[in-house]
Amino acid sequence: MTNAITANTPLLHRYTPVAHTGNPDPTLQTQYQAIISSLLYLMLGTCPDIAFAVIKLSQFSANPSKEHYEQAKYIYHYLAGTKDYTMVFDGNTNEGLIVHSDSNWTTDINNCCSITGYFFKLAGSSVSWLSRAPKTVALSSTEAEYMGISDCCRQAMWITNLFGEIGFSVSLITICGDNQGSLFIGSNPVQEKQTKYIDICYHYIRKCIEDNKVPVVFVPGNNNPAGMFTKNLDCLKFVKF
Repeated sequence: MTNAITANTPLLHRYTPVAHTGNPDPTLQTQYQAIISSLLYLMLGTCPDIAFAVIKLSQFSANPSKEHYEQAKYIYHYLAGTKDYTMVFDGNTNEGLIVHSDSNWTTDINNCCSITGYFFKLAGSSVSWLSRAPKTVALSSTEAEYMGISDCCRQAMWITNLFGEIGFSVSLITICGDNQGSLFIGSNPVQEKQTKYIDICYHYIRKCIEDNKVPVVFVPGNNNPAGMFTKNLDCLKFVKF
């Protein structure tokens, strides 16, 4: 892949991987897992922009197809064109810590398409990010988004405590989401029919909002950069975010 043709996105737009139902190919499986493990190393370290693509394809590591293998190699085409990208921290900005959250909910559990993601920005650059399949099944898009911002809240509290331990005072960490229903549930701790089935651990965010530790604000979906962690965006949106 040294002289690979560059690509503008980590995945082809509208590409949706499908599980391979044939018998596993041990050679292909070994090669595929080696590629995914290398990409995971990059994604966890300095390349949040490939997070969704890597996490999505990693779900098929047990029995990859030739198509999965080619799509994993396609990520290297994107990396070939972005190998000179850097993370730039702007010490003059007054933004502080801010987090964007998003979830992509689906009713098709068998295709494992549901993804939740978030990323933290400090001084204009990403410092913490996540893209993964949810640990529990959500019954609606609002519930999926609510579970997502709750995960964000726990990470926000951990980062706040970490900064406090090393002697830095952190102002309130604002959580930005693009689902009005999930923000309403978090800000209004009342029991409703639509929310009584949500695991109690996800209601942790209610206490944090009540104690004014993490304000939540709405951002339109088209302006929510966390979308790149939860879905396969087209080139224009991906470059924008």
